[in-house]
Amino acid sequence: MNPNFLLPSFLHYRNGPQTADLIQTPSKFGLGMMPKGLDADSTTTLVCGFCSTGCGLTAHLRDGEAIHLSPASEYPVNLGMACPKGWESLAPLAAPDRMTTPLMRDRYGQLKPVSWGDAVAQFVHSFQGIQARCGKDSIACLSTGQMATEEMALLGSLFRFGMQGIHYDSNTRQCMATSHVAYKQSFGFDAPPYAYSDFEESDVLVFVGSNLCVAHPILWQRVLMNERKPQIIVVDPRKTETAMNATLHLPILPKSDLVLFYGLARALLARDAVDKSFVRDHTTGFDEFSSFVESFTEERVLQHTGLEKADFDRFIHALASGKRVSFWWTMGVNQGHEATRTAQAIINLALLTGNIGKPGTGANSITGQCNAMGSRLFGNATSLLGGRDFANPAHRADVARILGMQDDAIRGEKGFAYDQIIDGIQDGTIKGLWVVATNSAHSWIQQESAREALKKLEFLVVQDLYATTETAAFAHLLLPAAGWGEKEGTFINSERRLGLVKQIRRAPGQALSDFRIFQVIADAWNVGDWRHRWSSPEAAFDLLKELSRDLPCDFTGIQGYEMLDACGGIQWPWSDHIASPETSSPRPAVERRLFEDSIFFHEDGRARFLFDNPTPPPETPTSDFPFILLTGRGSSAQWHTLTRTSKSDMLRRLSPDSIYVEINPLDAAARGIHSGQKIQVASRRATITASALVTASVQQGQLFIPMHFPETNQLTLQVVDPHSRQPSYKYCAVQIISGQ
Repeated sequence: MNPNFLLPSFLHYRNGPQTADLIQTPSKFGLGMMPKGLDADSTTTLVCGFCSTGCGLTAHLRDGEAIHLSPASEYPVNLGMACPKGWESLAPLAAPDRMTTPLMRDRYGQLKPVSWGDAVAQFVHSFQGIQARCGKDSIACLSTGQMATEEMALLGSLFRFGMQGIHYDSNTRQCMATSHVAYKQSFGFDAPPYAYSDFEESDVLVFVGSNLCVAHPILWQRVLMNERKPQIIVVDPRKTETAMNATLHLPILPKSDLVLFYGLARALLARDAVDKSFVRDHTTGFDEFSSFVESFTEERVLQHTGLEKADFDRFIHALASGKRVSFWWTMGVNQGHEATRTAQAIINLALLTGNIGKPGTGANSITGQCNAMGSRLFGNATSLLGGRDFANPAHRADVARILGMQDDAIRGEKGFAYDQIIDGIQDGTIKGLWVVATNSAHSWIQQESAREALKKLEFLVVQDLYATTETAAFAHLLLPAAGWGEKEGTFINSERRLGLVKQIRRAPGQALSDFRIFQVIADAWNVGDWRHRWSSPEAAFDLLKELSRDLPCDFTGIQGYEMLDACGGIQWPWSDHIASPETSSPRPAVERRLFEDSIFFHEDGRARFLFDNPTPPPETPTSDFPFILLTGRGSSAQWHTLTRTSKSDMLRRLSPDSIYVEINPLDAAARGIHSGQKIQVASRRATITASALVTASVQQGQLFIPMHFPETNQLTLQVVDPHSRQPSYKYCAVQIISGQ
């Protein structure tokens, strides 16, 4: 074992709070304090804690504690529907491997139970010691898109303002950084413009790199509720479940999207299919963009994408003739080497045709994690709270005033992004790391680099539900956290809806809510009086409301958790000015979209046409590595690294239990491979063994492996988009070794 993996001899350093002082108070809507009109054997509605759809689930209570769940019939997101993960949301909470007490690694490398007092004291002693010896920037934190917004904001404030660390990022860097940057640059703010009703109101729906049927099954049901007989166009190298249900599938060559969209823009210009008044009055950069796309001829597009001319022509006609065209994308766009410009190429098409701000339109990014939108606005990682700019002194002063701290408590320097944190650990710049509710040793691209880095740390803290994750295996200190349904707070879903999470179960043993853990660490660190404004999740919600004031995401009109509960969630913006008693709209409409007034968030009120020349992927097929490996979601019954969903017997039965690789029948026949055969797949970084699945869903020369399996990211290549620094999970060169 690496000697740096062992803690020093001060393991029994004692001071700080003891367990009895840490027990969380009952949730306002959960155990001990039920909502008005409910008794201990009744029901209550809360938002699901898996994906970004943000479905409402009805918890059926006995003696004040949930015994099972069902979809909430009146919740405006899912309208009485739920995917398998939603039905099984309680199962991960009852898993036998839940962590119930803090665990600390002793001098022999063994994890031993310790009190919360010892755990917090060790946390403070170790991180402060590293900063004293190596500088305050020698520690880092990796957070999540799966905590409540109030918890994210408290963690970001604690680490950046209290502990004075700047190297702080979230696992939303792996899924939503591209959309965050693309919207911010194009619209002036990270502002997904749509409502879910747009699925039902479009004449043409274009899905790019999105297998909606599997990744967001409830949103696919919203598509099926569309009575306008829409055209459904899917742009994806694979013939996914969504592509099988499309009116037109465009099986482009991997990472040729940018050329395709620039070619589409050129073709629409040639057909005069442009909303000239919208472009003239509400955008900038159109003339430069028009000149730029001139070189993206039909011949160039067809050669680069591998598409048939007839299919390209059908796509052009659909966009030119559609009255209500909506564009939707997910990870197939976001996780690429030129992802930001690809997302903006989609945005450009919406701007060009005026398909934004109206029913059934929009350039619409569908988020991944349940609270990635909350992380993007209030995680305090790449953007200062509320989407502000760390580098802006006025923004720092504004946040300091609201939070009751000195201006100089907020540092303006730019910290490392996720990939730079990993590199900083490798080169010795970062010595201590705090990982909260994420599983880097499984999910990070080019996985071995992350694992090698974790081994080098002097001090690694992992805060999670389980001590059995791949990342927990490297930890010096483990902190047991409460999960979804064991605490309260808010999530913000893909359509900007703030929804309420409630405590419907007791956390096991000594596990605490993340909010309470952050409070205790803040007190032990002695961060200052400002911490006392964060006395509870709902008190934190009031702070976030004030932090949102006069910003595009203003939700000052939401009068606390009870209003959220009564309204079935509320989309931002909803300011106190809009919701004042003097107005005719004291309560928001069920679903609202942005930019109905065609005014964007740049100072001039205009959206931007942004573009760059396409570049080839950094790693392309060769004679030694002739295949392109694609990765993505493999089942609607599993989630990310399986940390939670693998705890459900039912969800395990609904999805493959071992890793497999999809291969085209012609490629399989050429190599004598049959379905079920064990084969080896190798990249320049690793070799793994998987079962072959021979299927025409992948094209010749391409392979597909689901991201859920721990082996997958041994193969992937650490390449990031230059604007968003989001990793390119979807493309690397591999070879097949058969005959196992």
